This record gives sequence, C-alpha cells and structure tokens, in this order.
Amino acid sequence: MKLTLEIWRQKNAQAKGQMVTYPIDGIDGDMSFLEMMDVLNNELINKGDEPVVFDHDCREGICGSCSMFINGEAHGPDRLVTTCQLHMRKFKDGDTITIEPWRAAGFPVIKDLMVDRSAFDRIQHAGGFISINTSGNTQDANAIPIEKADADAAFDAATCIGCGACVASCKNSSAMLFVSAKVSQFSLLPQGKVEATDRVMNMVKQMDEEGFGNCTNTGACEVECPKGISLENIARMNREFMTASMKG
Repeated sequence: MKLTLEIWRQKNAQAKGQMVTYPIDGIDGDMSFLEMMDVLNNELINKGDEPVVFDHDCREGICGSCSMFINGEAHGPDRLVTTCQLHMRKFKDGDTITIEPWRAAGFPVIKDLMVDRSAFDRIQHAGGFISINTSGNTQDANAIPIEKADADAAFDAATCIGCGACVASCKNSSAMLFVSAKVSQFSLLPQGKVEATDRVMNMVKQMDEEGFGNCTNTGACEVECPKGISLENIARMNREFMTASMKG
C-alpha cells in the first residue's frame, strides 16, 4: 500500500509542535501499525532525519504503552485492541492517516507522540493497593470464599492496562474510567474492604490534582477502551466515594 502519514512532531515539552506529512510505500496489510511506524523511522534514519518518537514495549496488547490517536480515534479504527495490535489491513491503499499523541492536560507531551503518563502512577500510589503483612504470615488467598460474580467483576476491572485511551477519548479528558477500574478491583474483594474509605477518597483527590476533567456520561471511554472496561465501574466508584464522604 501507498499511504500518506500526517504525524504530530514536537521537539520537546516546551516547543510548539506541528503536523508533518510523510509519504510511505510498500506497506503490507499484515503489518501491525507499529511495524509500519518502524518502516517509516528506518527510512527517516537512512535519510539522516530524526525518527518519530513513540512509546512501545510489549507489542502484545498488555502494557498500554503504544498510545496513539489515529484518525481521531484512540488506538485507531479497530475495537478492543491497542495500537500494537492494529493491523494495516484496516486501511486502504492511498489513505491519509493522521497520527497524534494523547491530548490532555494530565498527559503533557514529552516529544512527538510520546506523552508523560506518570499521573496514572501517582493516582495508583495514592490508594491503588492493599496493605498486608507479608512477613511469613500471609493468608492463602483460597482460604477466603468469594462470590464468583464478585471475583469475575474484580478480574474484569483488573484488566485495565492504564493506556489512557479513556482520557484521550473524553472531551473533558476524564480519567474516571481508569480510576474506577482500580477502585473496583479492590472494592469487590474482601481484601480491599479494610482501606476502602481512604482508597477512593485519596485516588479521586489525586485524580483531580493531576488536572483530569469530570465524567461526561457520553460513554466514549468504554467504546475506545482496548480492554472493554465497563462504565459500571464509574457508577461503583461514585457509590464508594459517596459512602466514604458520609463516613467523614
């Protein structure tokens, strides 16, 4: 395939970025989107130009690093996949593909398509954990009976990989789907009940301090989430937050 790539180039966080056009040829439909980007970067390097900077790691859809806004959609036109799992057969010969970084105050651009998503780390540090004694007294997990429905819902929430597609898709740049997934995976299990009040209060507080917006109730986050995290988690987090607020 012959394609025209419109890619956001930005030298650093302080520089003013711009869209730059790159024609590319010889792209096979079985290539992943990141393999196509590799082909482009090899051409740029061979010409003596600076390659396009983008995040990637596992290339298996589990790390959440490969975050790109492709033709106006987080992770591109496919569903329930990350950018590294997007294949070029989703595009046609002669297409123009626009590639941008996540756009959010909480995700400042580092360079080109790479953004700083450490805000998610700080939100998790604020409460996305349980405190247990691991000094030889750890209780076997199987010794605590858990309803299968609760275990399944907790596992579904835990599949969130923190890629930030929910933020990039929301017109308010809300991180509530991410935060609610992290709250849900603990609130549904007995191990998470002990610190439930502090957890939701601290994580929501940190989310607000990072500059993320409020939920818009439009559902774009769930549609674009590569793991299909449900909006039900936001409702659960809101209930947890209200309960914690009343406890003072």
